[in-house]
Amino acid sequence: QVQLVESGGGLVQAGGSLRLSCAASVRTFSIYAMGWFRQAPGKEREFVAAISRSDASTYYADSVKGRFTISRDSAKNTLYLQMNNLKPDDTAVYSCNADLNVKDVIAGVGVNYWGQGTQVTVSS
Repeated sequence: QVQLVESGGGLVQAGGSLRLSCAASVRTFSIYAMGWFRQAPGKEREFVAAISRSDASTYYADSVKGRFTISRDSAKNTLYLQMNNLKPDDTAVYSCNADLNVKDVIAGVGVNYWGQGTQVTVSS
């Protein structure tokens, strides 16, 4: 069983930055591919970014490329999402997920584990 707990959300002005964290309660953290999704009010949940088990590959939604960076620290069992140049359209609840297969992480379907989410609000 894997528990994921996000933190780092908050209120920021457009153009600002935030770093989200996702702490995983599992000793075998390195075997999981992990990702971030977000859901804005009245909209479907959408993929933001993912990272493979080996850290060799990262994946981003077109809307965040060049602004967001996903990374992981296996020593701390933690996933990160550095978000720069934030826009009001980035306002959403951000959740992390984990699965053995990075394709499932990206698709957000059949994923074994999800966190509860952290709110990010970007004011104009």
